[in-house]
Amino acid sequence: MSIVDLSPGNATLADWRALYRGGTPRLDPSCHPAIEASAATVRMLLARGVPVYGINTGFGKLASIRIGDADLSALQRNIVLSHAAGVGEAMPAPIARLMLALKLASLAQGASGVQRDTIAMLEAMLAHDLVPVIPSQGSVGASGDLAPLSHMAAAMIGVGAILRDGTPVPAMDALDAAGLHPLSLGPKEGLALLNGTQFSTAYALAGLFEAERLLGSAIVTGALATDAARGSDTPFDPRIHALRRHRGQIDVAATLRAVMAGSAIRASHLEGDERVQDPYCLRCQPQVMGAALGILRQAAATLETEANGVTDNPLILTDTGEALSGGNFHAEPVAFAADMIALALCEIGSISERRIAMLVDPALSGLPAFLTPRPGLNSGFMIPQVTAASLVSENKQRATPASVDSIPTSANQEDHVSMAAHGARRLMPMAENLTAIVAIEFLAAAQGCDFHAPLRSSPALEAARSLLRASVPTLDEDRYLAPDIAHAAELVRSGALLDAVPAMTRLDLL
Repeated sequence: MSIVDLSPGNATLADWRALYRGGTPRLDPSCHPAIEASAATVRMLLARGVPVYGINTGFGKLASIRIGDADLSALQRNIVLSHAAGVGEAMPAPIARLMLALKLASLAQGASGVQRDTIAMLEAMLAHDLVPVIPSQGSVGASGDLAPLSHMAAAMIGVGAILRDGTPVPAMDALDAAGLHPLSLGPKEGLALLNGTQFSTAYALAGLFEAERLLGSAIVTGALATDAARGSDTPFDPRIHALRRHRGQIDVAATLRAVMAGSAIRASHLEGDERVQDPYCLRCQPQVMGAALGILRQAAATLETEANGVTDNPLILTDTGEALSGGNFHAEPVAFAADMIALALCEIGSISERRIAMLVDPALSGLPAFLTPRPGLNSGFMIPQVTAASLVSENKQRATPASVDSIPTSANQEDHVSMAAHGARRLMPMAENLTAIVAIEFLAAAQGCDFHAPLRSSPALEAARSLLRASVPTLDEDRYLAPDIAHAAELVRSGALLDAVPAMTRLDLL
């Protein structure tokens, strides 16, 4: 695994992407003095004997109950065990690892009152690829992602389960096999571990990184579909987009021009084409995809800020010796960002499916019905288009904003919550749906271009088509289509499609 140097509070989205893709964080040691000063401040506050939330008091609605010094360690262990109440499928390991890295970066900023041993445990678990088994349901996005982060903390103290070589084993056994001792929690540490937005933020970042790859892939397949339909590249003229001034629209149009440059198919109908304008699904690609790019950039800015923030409570200020109770655990910014990503995923798929539908309709595309040489005997791409339509509708249903919902918890002490966890967690199935939609467009567009032989598309798009044809031949007669879709989906999912297109302008998303 690659090493990612992690500077708490200063990490870039490229750093978080590298960690999501399998990198291992290496914490900047310059943060150690701040961590030690923060733990010392907690000890000083306890010595004063004044009540400090979560250090020597109960939690949530029980904050008014004072806890004696003899029970402070039990208090922190109890909050971890009692709050580890998640349900549902386990988090995917890459997202769980990203969550641990986000928590590491937050605690290492020296505003949470944890000991160096706690930081070292998170680092060691990531270095040994010990991923806690964390149920994915149970957070409302305030007061922090309590349930899932509690399962993370439970694994650190030897309770619950940890993935070892992809298999769940008792946490104590996994720690022992790696030569690690379970963590003994000091004052404030249990609360610091389970309070924060790292679960929601990890899922939202994962959704963002998948959306980034899918946006680029859909631009390539959209360009290929334009050639398959013998569409015009005039709508991508930079003068059109300069007049509207939207940066995303300008960037997408430039990318479409780059990947279509040199197409013999396009050159073949520059003159004498009776069609005046193409359907919106071709003509308005810069406007739709550019708008999607714009909101992904907004979401990226929000999530970069969130990933570098400290989001537990109370916060420890070492310069004044104070513990301040606030609401940084409220994940409303993450909820809004996740909703924006969901909208982008939905619309990228929606316009992609419309291009598929256009290609299979001879009245619109001028191609054989359902992209088969002998329609009637063969159904060709009839049902792949239906599949794409099904996935688009499912994503439309999932795209309903999560951030507008709230439900009171903790006996109305926590009376407004963000639902960021719901909003972020739904992004991965939406991205998987979009992967299949783009894959079907890839297949249909390549098939459409086959009918224009011996004319070829641009060098960039022919590289994409050659990649596909290496594993999926032209559809001459009906065959079992599920494997074709699966092959194309893996080319999209893995990034191989984008890697195969040298002329693909790298969009400045991050």
